[in-house]
Amino acid sequence: MQDLRKIQNPYNSDKVIDACSIFGMMDTSGQRFSGAAIIKAIGNMRVRGNGLGGGFAVYGLYPDYAEYYAMHVMYLSREGKTETEAFLKEKFHLVDADEIKTRPLAAIKDPPLVWRYFLKVNRYQAGIQADDDFVVDRVMDINIKIRDSFVFSSGKDMGVFKGVGYPEEIGQYFRLEEYEGYLWTSHGRYPTNSRGWWGGAHPFNILDWTVVHNGEISSYGINRRYLEQYGYICTMETDTEVIAYAIDLLVRKHGLPVDTISQVFAAPFWDDIDRKPPVEQELLRALRQTYGSLLLNGPFTLIIAHAGEMIGLTDRIRLRPLTAATKGKVLFLSSEEAAIRTISPQLESVWIPVGGEPIAGSLKIPLNPPSPVSVVAAYKMDR
Repeated sequence: MQDLRKIQNPYNSDKVIDACSIFGMMDTSGQRFSGAAIIKAIGNMRVRGNGLGGGFAVYGLYPDYAEYYAMHVMYLSREGKTETEAFLKEKFHLVDADEIKTRPLAAIKDPPLVWRYFLKVNRYQAGIQADDDFVVDRVMDINIKIRDSFVFSSGKDMGVFKGVGYPEEIGQYFRLEEYEGYLWTSHGRYPTNSRGWWGGAHPFNILDWTVVHNGEISSYGINRRYLEQYGYICTMETDTEVIAYAIDLLVRKHGLPVDTISQVFAAPFWDDIDRKPPVEQELLRALRQTYGSLLLNGPFTLIIAHAGEMIGLTDRIRLRPLTAATKGKVLFLSSEEAAIRTISPQLESVWIPVGGEPIAGSLKIPLNPPSPVSVVAAYKMDR
């Protein structure tokens, strides 16, 4: 039986120089728009990838099923599908299911079968576990224990679509111009230390958290070991997976505010902490001492998304690029300004974010009253 990780991978596990493209677009009023623009924007950065991975995350995707968990699952064999569906029917109330529609493309060879399932937690099965904890554990069960099956999306009212190919090809393959959402992120992969395969494409997801990443996480080993203490098992064979799980641990399980994520992943240098006011020093020291094993070493730019929010973050010395821009109610984050202007030529503001400082767009928090839709919480350097 061919391994799902080796499908359409001419380079196998050879190391290639990293580049990657990332792009995010959020309408902060909550207005939904099609995937056509995001496909065009990420396609503008084709030169930053090599066709070994592309993908998209979209929020506000399933308004008619918004209260249910939407699981996207890829299968290599019919036996894997049969076993997984029996498992889902045992552990959940299965509300609906269908094969995700695709269109034939010459560039997409030997794709896995991809299905989606709308699920409600079976309280008898979950016992005293919270719904989200139950879903995370079942995702881990499928990805570890059931052969030829991989859950790559598991949140509510959102979904991930990804595979081996250039991102614009993956967008066309999954017919994403037919879908709508208020927040889209996308990624074109140029694998650095791991092979390109369908599950290893970005975005990476757990519940409604998604991450796209440009760079290389040299702290992957210690990050992974720390997360395994809390039941997160990394199965997708790339460094970015640890970031999605770390966010879920920090925010959902440990209750940290979202705006503290940057102070863990891109913690200030000790000398910089010493120059902060005493109260701020105390917080930053506590975070660094408690979560030192989740500090991300190496060059990185991230776009992190979850329901109602999109966050951009670079490493402390900006070894990977990030450009932010706004046009009315829309926030853009991109590896390159040219990709933004491809779909929105006349921007109101464009800037390069400060290293280690987050850029956040939210449905909830207006930044510049009286405008009800401008919600960019950021440290800016106007250009």
